[in-house]
Amino acid sequence: MTALPASGASRVFIFGVRHHGPGSARSVVAELDRVKPGIVLIEGPADAAPELLALAADPGMAPPVALLGYAPDEPNVSAFWPFAVFSPEWQALTWAAAHGVPVRFCDLPTGMVLAHREQPEPGGELAPRSEEGNEFASDPIGSLAAAAGYDDPERWWDDVIESRLDGSSPFDALTSAMAELRGAGPAEPPHERRREAHMRLALRAALKDTDGPVAVVCGAWHAPALREPLPPAAHDTALLRGTPRRKTALAWVPWTHSRLAAASGYGAGITSPGWYHHLFTTPEQTIIRWMTRVAGVLRERDLPVSSAHVIEAVRLADTLAAMRGRPLAGLAEVSESVKAVLCEGDEVAAAYVTRELVVGELLGAVPQGAPAVPLDADLRAQAKTLRLKIDALERTLALDLRKAGDRARSVFLHRLGVLGIGWGTVTEDLVRGTGTFHETWALRWQPELSVAIIDAAVWGTTVASAASARIVSVAQAADRLGVVTDAVAAVLLGALDDALEPVLLALDARAAADADVVSLMTAVPALVRAVRYGDVRGTPTASLSAVVDALCVRICAGLPAAAGGLADDAAVALRDAMDSLSGALALHAQSADGERTRARWLAALRVLASRRDVHGLVAGRVTRMLADAGTLPWPAAARRFAAALSVGVPPVAKAHWAEGFLSGSGGGLLLVHDRDLLGVLDGWVASLRQDDFMAVLPLLRRTFGEFTAPERASIGRAVRVPPSGDALAAGAAAQAGGIDYARAAGAVAAVAAILGGAA
Repeated sequence: MTALPASGASRVFIFGVRHHGPGSARSVVAELDRVKPGIVLIEGPADAAPELLALAADPGMAPPVALLGYAPDEPNVSAFWPFAVFSPEWQALTWAAAHGVPVRFCDLPTGMVLAHREQPEPGGELAPRSEEGNEFASDPIGSLAAAAGYDDPERWWDDVIESRLDGSSPFDALTSAMAELRGAGPAEPPHERRREAHMRLALRAALKDTDGPVAVVCGAWHAPALREPLPPAAHDTALLRGTPRRKTALAWVPWTHSRLAAASGYGAGITSPGWYHHLFTTPEQTIIRWMTRVAGVLRERDLPVSSAHVIEAVRLADTLAAMRGRPLAGLAEVSESVKAVLCEGDEVAAAYVTRELVVGELLGAVPQGAPAVPLDADLRAQAKTLRLKIDALERTLALDLRKAGDRARSVFLHRLGVLGIGWGTVTEDLVRGTGTFHETWALRWQPELSVAIIDAAVWGTTVASAASARIVSVAQAADRLGVVTDAVAAVLLGALDDALEPVLLALDARAAADADVVSLMTAVPALVRAVRYGDVRGTPTASLSAVVDALCVRICAGLPAAAGGLADDAAVALRDAMDSLSGALALHAQSADGERTRARWLAALRVLASRRDVHGLVAGRVTRMLADAGTLPWPAAARRFAAALSVGVPPVAKAHWAEGFLSGSGGGLLLVHDRDLLGVLDGWVASLRQDDFMAVLPLLRRTFGEFTAPERASIGRAVRVPPSGDALAAGAAAQAGGIDYARAAGAVAAVAAILGGAA
């Protein structure tokens, strides 16, 4: 039942709060119980329909949640109004629903808010936020707390306002304090004046609609502007006249504690949403239960925390509070005691507590019947059409891309990947050797994906349009060529035809500005895969083939200059890039244009192989590539191997050359089957002096470490077993010439150890 005020008394009760504060929330609930208003007004978009606000009482609604306002024709123009369980506004909403009291939002409607963000104020500048007009406006309660010597605004609220012993409402005194702070700075910016004018108009309308009290829950900063006597209605109407607006829609969406944090960029953010949630939901033995939760977090990471630690941490927090003249320990005292006692001064362990408890990652939920974000609705409709069940259990999905239905599922999942909605991940390579028509996905729907959908909603209203817009943005903003080529592959995998042309333009612009040969090399494999995978999907890829050919022309022209005078790390990078490029061009060579491009690449390698100023790692790799391609006969390659290990070449340079030649696929089998090549390597190792052997040992171990265990075992047996046939006769002649195999046994054992411990 509504309580009527005494004759002559005001019917307006202003509850100026600190957004997302447990002390504020408890005080608001207590005052609502005392006042029993006929209507509750809350700071929020006034166009939120009563049916939308009534969802706050739905059993499926679990804060943190946010009210999302967006422009249907341009969803990236949007605004959020978040609520946690400890938000005073949320408690007012649920109180009104529980008591059957009408509730309305009274701030500017969403259309005005979004239009304000796009249009500048008179003078050409975008309208400043209120905190830019007054230094106290960003956190007025924090300003009052700091003036009183508190570093925790909510603790100041609890100590000074909520814990009043006279039973009177704290809000009148707080409103007076806010009035003093407002008077200490310049006038409010135009947008803030319009907000308060709209609140007053809503207040006047509420007074006409009820004979009982009207409760207004708003930010404490705005409370003085709503006190009676109100200015003439004509004044407020004039302020709002001509205010631009646009068509908008509203929907409830899940939110997280971390998104309430100030570090997330949220304007009304708080530093410790997890701590505030604990304060609001745990009114008894608050510190003891908090320390118990901290102990649980640390124990999960195998850190030794006992019950004695918890007891001592609670005592230290209480002692610190007493020394500082505070009735109860606040976050500062608790954090200091946790770090000193439970974490033993370890900053890393204390960071676990901050991330998981002080901030937290609690995810809210929205009932199924609530209006959905357009992107979410499109996603769920497509999933239903494609018979993809949204399920929290992980399951495997095998797709055959020759079937239209499976190809559509693959396209859909790849588009979600572009948007950062990680419902599924590919568990097998998209392209193997000669290509494949199969994809295997691991699917698992996690609650956090609801937030990812909201993040992606700024790009479009459908999965296809949003993915196209985002991939174009990524390609145009890329500072590395590899990012753009990955974007090209994503365009083809997701069948984003509208995005192909702008992404290719970005690729052309980025490639033209990139003079790094290694960067150009690393860009080609992704394009080749895109060409081949596009063929599987029936996507036109002729333009991509032309890009591959153009890049290879630039690579071949720049390779001679890039290969000279390299340090070891640069040589490794060039070798790896050459490996990737050669493998990609081998696939690309199946077309006529691709064969010409590969021939041009092999010609560039032949020029490089004849030079003497090339790093041994690169020179050895070039020789191996030419031999693998059939351009250089294997006997000639073996002679080059022997020459590279001959007298006159420094030992480390020899080791680099051998590593370049033998590394990569098939190097171990090459030594197993080519006994002459193995003999050259064995003879060189046996001829090394002790200091040279120690210098090249790490390089040799790295080379042989790439071989498989059976390959190393076969090489070890080949080195241990004496040669046969002509080689045996040559060995006998050498022994007759003075070689003692018994004395050489030690060297053979050392070589066997290098090759993997063969006996």
